Amino acid sequence: MASKTTIELDKHDYISLLKRIKFFQNTVQELTEKKPLQKLLDQIISASKKLLDAEAASLLLFNKQEGYLYFHTLAGGTESSLKSKKILIGEGIAGWVAEKKKSLIINDCYGDERFNKEFDVSSGFKTRNMICVPMIQKEDFVGVIQVINKKSEGVFSKEDLDLFEALAAQCAVTIENARLIDVEIKSEQTKHEMETAWKIQSHFLPNKLPRINNVEMSIRLKPAKEIGGDYFNVIKINEENTLFFIADVSGKSVPAALIVSTIYSFLQIYFIVQNDHFDPIEMVQSFNRFLINSTTPDKFATAWFGIFNSNSKTMLSINAGHNPSYLLKATENTLTKLSAGGLMLGSMDLPFSSETIQLEKDDLVFFYTDGIPEAMNISEEEFGEERFENLLIANRNLEPNDLSKTIFDEVKNYRAAAEQSDDITLGIIEIL
Repeated sequence: MASKTTIELDKHDYISLLKRIKFFQNTVQELTEKKPLQKLLDQIISASKKLLDAEAASLLLFNKQEGYLYFHTLAGGTESSLKSKKILIGEGIAGWVAEKKKSLIINDCYGDERFNKEFDVSSGFKTRNMICVPMIQKEDFVGVIQVINKKSEGVFSKEDLDLFEALAAQCAVTIENARLIDVEIKSEQTKHEMETAWKIQSHFLPNKLPRINNVEMSIRLKPAKEIGGDYFNVIKINEENTLFFIADVSGKSVPAALIVSTIYSFLQIYFIVQNDHFDPIEMVQSFNRFLINSTTPDKFATAWFGIFNSNSKTMLSINAGHNPSYLLKATENTLTKLSAGGLMLGSMDLPFSSETIQLEKDDLVFFYTDGIPEAMNISEEEFGEERFENLLIANRNLEPNDLSKTIFDEVKNYRAAAEQSDDITLGIIEIL
């Protein structure tokens, strides 16, 4: 009878082992499926509890830059109290495992001097026994995974440890893969945001520039990889007056593009309402108040407003914290900066001033954004205002379109292998 009983027990253990192996295989297969990191970590916690028949499990990822282990979660109802906690390498059981890169099976945690009771105190959880195993991918330490309290007052066995170590090895691989996937997903999200930002931004740019008496012009905008907030427009106010407008909005991507839409909306509505009673200073002040009231304090825009009268050939200039526009007289070889105005738009409700210049045949007016002088090469040296100004003077005899292309080509050649870090915009007005 004794022999028969032994055979039956062995058979029972064998069936139980087969079930655990089958569950392990299914778990590994599920873990290797492509999924975001957070979802994977949750799945590992759940699978660990079930595989080891444990009351709880926790997973701590290693932050290489800081040298700390951070709790991902603690399955079993107390994760909220531990999520914000971190453990230094060498501290407590998990820290010891991380430091030694060795597994531990402890069936009396309170009898082990490495055990930190503070976590039980803060979580209200009573830790009896545990297995703690390092997760290592090739030579890289990924983190620590542990199961806590064998159910039914039992203890963890050597078989449990072997099975858990096998799971931990697989987890290390899948976590590193998931991290790469997360980078890929974030890259795709960023790409989508950039595409969305450019669609918003480009929608508010003019499809074509209007014809203006006594003027030939060129305006060119080249967006950066990370879409900024460069914006321009040319709006015929009436038969005599035309507004030339350029702005550089704070921030990048979709938020900046949305402020561009706010600027566009204001300009369109303003000229519908005030077309017969147009006052440049009043317009800019209203514009400033509109941005102050419709955006947050960290959202602002620098801008330049040029109102050209085609009959008198005069340009009224208002600079709102923007890079000064340049006047290059046909009879001179130096640039005059148009700086009169005030602070950037959307910051403070303060008055603005203006200046009016008389223009003659072959005079040139240049307006631009800081993406040109602040363009950098791989040594992080800026293109610079002086280089930009010299190029404008040296190429003054080119047609506006050709001169614009020359400047853009020079900036590109200067950057060489360095990426374009900001939008660049250049407008050129030639008086005929």
